[in-house]
Amino acid sequence: MSELDPPQHGHGHGHGHGHGHGHGHGGVRRLLSKLGHVFTPHSHDSADKTDTALESSSRGMRVLGISFAILMATALVQAVIVALSGSVALLGDTLHNFADALTAVPLAIAFSLGRRAATRRFTYGYGRAEDLAGIVIVVLIAVSAGLAGYEAVKRLINPENVQALGLVAAAGVVGFIGNEWVARYRIKVGREIGSAALVADGLHARTDGFTSLAVLLGAGGAALGFPLADPIVGLLITAAICFVLRDAAKEIYHRLMDAVDPQLIAQAEQILSGVPGVEGVGAIRMRWIGHALRAEVDIAVRHDLSLVEAHAVAVEAEHRLIHDVPRLRAATVHADPDGPVGIDHHAPLVAHR
Repeated sequence: MSELDPPQHGHGHGHGHGHGHGHGHGGVRRLLSKLGHVFTPHSHDSADKTDTALESSSRGMRVLGISFAILMATALVQAVIVALSGSVALLGDTLHNFADALTAVPLAIAFSLGRRAATRRFTYGYGRAEDLAGIVIVVLIAVSAGLAGYEAVKRLINPENVQALGLVAAAGVVGFIGNEWVARYRIKVGREIGSAALVADGLHARTDGFTSLAVLLGAGGAALGFPLADPIVGLLITAAICFVLRDAAKEIYHRLMDAVDPQLIAQAEQILSGVPGVEGVGAIRMRWIGHALRAEVDIAVRHDLSLVEAHAVAVEAEHRLIHDVPRLRAATVHADPDGPVGIDHHAPLVAHR
């Protein structure tokens, strides 16, 4: 595969494509898309991509609803045992689980905003709301770590006896199972639909599972006649939460800085180099908008091609990218001539509808 340095023209191209834009009713979209294929067989079915994007948001909302219900049920069970045992440690864990359930609120708002169509002000739509929700979740994880550490140090300085240890241990198990199930569910679906915020929220639920496990281990230590077991384990769990915080913050930071997996760039290069008529591949830029990818690529075509022929090459390149790169919703392809003969380099071609 040959590579060409992107031309240093300094001009911007505001040409978009019909992929990933907000549309009206599904039936109308499909009808227009089918008619479009009749007259332009090379065109990609944008209705399918829009439906896929909406389905991703729907899956995210479904995950939030189910996990919210499970975490609320877990917290309610723990609250009953708190009332029976008077355990301060379990009370803290119960309040933490209630707070974790409520993290579904900013994510639900983000997913709802992400469904809104692009406007003349927000030309890329509202997908970035997920990144803002991710920041809120990272802050909540940090607060959780701080509170857990504070309570552990406080309990270490002023040890307290725990009553009804069997019930407290059972509540810790319930909290761990509920949070770990929610964590696995959120992380799995978040990675499938490309939502960094949902993954971060899953990691947050996992930290709460660790906190619940600390209650269990602390109760076991107290039962063995070692009351300091509870605060010591609490400090260890605080350290574990900090490691989870680091991973979640790193993931959200990458999204905010428009980082993508280098394998995606390599895959796009391979796809473009296999398109008939592409003489070289220049710069490839990708970014996440919510849980969808957008791309801008530069390709070189023979300088003696006609405008129509060069446009056809660019359209085919766009078509293959959107079909073959996972979660890619839109691609802008800039086609430049590979030689100076009779071509104005300040007017590159762009595949668009």
